[in-house]
Amino acid sequence: MDATLFCEALTFCDCELGSSDDVFELLGRHLRAGGYVADTWLDAIRERERAYPTGLACQELGVAIPHADPCHIIKPYIAAVRPKTPVAFEPMAGMGDTVGARLIVNLGLKGHTEAGKEDDGAWQVEALQALMEIFMDADKVDEILACDDAAALCACMARLCGGSRV
Repeated sequence: MDATLFCEALTFCDCELGSSDDVFELLGRHLRAGGYVADTWLDAIRERERAYPTGLACQELGVAIPHADPCHIIKPYIAAVRPKTPVAFEPMAGMGDTVGARLIVNLGLKGHTEAGKEDDGAWQVEALQALMEIFMDADKVDEILACDDAAALCACMARLCGGSRV
């Protein structure tokens, strides 16, 4: 995963967010202002989350990894939100109970071209696998939860994700 896609302007700590929709509205404001997403992004991520929920009750942490289709992304990014209290997300693949997400990582990735061949989306699978490895590691989760502001969370996520690339 390309850890340079994390930036402090798209990292949020201890926000008062009551729902996944509040998360999407917060992200949408900042993503549009930064030129990262098209005007269609907010509706697209809401619709995709309804159709394909992204809540994951990992052993160490409840997380959500929402994303919109690449056609709504202008430039790639990874945004991270650690809300003040867990935000309810429906479970991925409808498996299990509603997940109280203590960390939301929004992937705004586009396919990359390598040696003249368009990537088939393996980049997104690789990013999800890298994140899952982090979320299953108790020590890494503790590091994430110990961050006291956006700068620390951004630096922590970039460092933890720096071992792989998209």
